[in-house]
Amino acid sequence: MMGEFSGVYPILYAFYDKSGRIDDGLMRLQVEKCITTGAHGIAVLGLVTEVQKLDLLERRHLVQGVGQAIAGRVPYAVTVGEQSVHGQTEFAQMARDHGASWVILQPPSIKGYAEAEYVRFLGAVADQVNLPVAVQNNPVNMDVSLSNASLLRLRDEHPNITMLKGEGPAVGVAELVRAAAGRYAVFAGHGGREYITNMLSGCVGLIPAPDALDHQLVLHRLLTEGRLAEAEALHARLLPLILFMTQSIPHLLCYGKRLFASRIGIGEVHARAPELQPSAFGLDEVRRMTQGWGPL
Repeated sequence: MMGEFSGVYPILYAFYDKSGRIDDGLMRLQVEKCITTGAHGIAVLGLVTEVQKLDLLERRHLVQGVGQAIAGRVPYAVTVGEQSVHGQTEFAQMARDHGASWVILQPPSIKGYAEAEYVRFLGAVADQVNLPVAVQNNPVNMDVSLSNASLLRLRDEHPNITMLKGEGPAVGVAELVRAAAGRYAVFAGHGGREYITNMLSGCVGLIPAPDALDHQLVLHRLLTEGRLAEAEALHARLLPLILFMTQSIPHLLCYGKRLFASRIGIGEVHARAPELQPSAFGLDEVRRMTQGWGPL
């Protein structure tokens, strides 16, 4: 399973209709635009998908609908964040049945337990899932995160845990990549703020929001081809927007979703409360930083 998955996997936004329900047509449009732009794979149900605002039926509905829209054309990664071993196992199996190529397990967001308990939880799920498994480790935006030692233990004790969505500081992720010595395929996150450092340390790809997908695909290609000077120049142009968008998840959902919607031809974005309201100045800044960008 090692080396099977790599590249840029946009994690989808949740688009709603005027009544506040998931808009299946806009979700299909989003999938199609990502694939035709050249995404190496597609991911769903992360923080960018507003998973905390979705109930279980909606999450299942999204997994099924996105899987149908992808139709096996690119690899499909599904984040699993249920709060019990049984819940995660059942959800992962459901995702597999609807086309998931691999799943991304989140530690349960129940704070206060010894780290070994979260390791045991994730290992118990992985042992029951007949798919390649990644673990999401995000000490910035998630309630529970794991040390590198615990992540290495998971890899050593559970053979289908072969990947990591590593969203901590790039230097810390690099230490894990070095210690894993090829046993983990690590995808970076945080919008690619440190993507050059991540790739130079041995990461295999990026799971960003899809706002700048076309540019990040070029950046990934330049890095894999060893064209570092060109990659650094492109990253420098993208970085102001990435920093603007990644101040917080609500900020990204407010401005990033609107940028992406405009790039794929969606005229109006319907949000689900609670929401951050955009300011005229913020929208002007996004337009300034993306001047000259065409549609996806």
